[in-house]
Amino acid sequence: MTEFDIKQFSADHVARYEASGGTDGRMLNGYPTVVVTTRGAKSGAVRKFPVMRVSDGTRYALVASLGGAPANPVWYHNVRAHPEVTLRDGTEVGRYTAREVHGAERAQWWARAVEAFPAYAGYQERTERVIPVFVLDPAPDPDPGTGPGTGTGTGTTGPA
Repeated sequence: MTEFDIKQFSADHVARYEASGGTDGRMLNGYPTVVVTTRGAKSGAVRKFPVMRVSDGTRYALVASLGGAPANPVWYHNVRAHPEVTLRDGTEVGRYTAREVHGAERAQWWARAVEAFPAYAGYQERTERVIPVFVLDPAPDPDPGTGPGTGTGTGTTGPA
């Protein structure tokens, strides 16, 4: 796929997932996905992207694989700049705070990610960079009208 195709695929995936309230588009090639909403690192605009579902039942992981490309996905920079995110897992929507993990904690989450989506192992073999992993911890709900889930923007930044 070209970069344009990836962006369009992501936009279509997010649109289908959200238009159905999370009942359609949950699976991709037999694996569950979630949709993450954040803000653009520079623009501050609402950005949404699909990623494979990796969870321990309470927290989620975001794996910045970009299919093993040499660079991180654009969303990586957005989440680093604006770690308060919203995540849609099917019909459930929650607010989370993202933090990049390293060392033993990353190893634990990486193993969980590969178990959830085995292709991640091949993606790591394809690239010289260590694929970043974020853990999303549940966050208290802010005042209404704030946070990345507000506004009308539906921009996407591409898949993980």
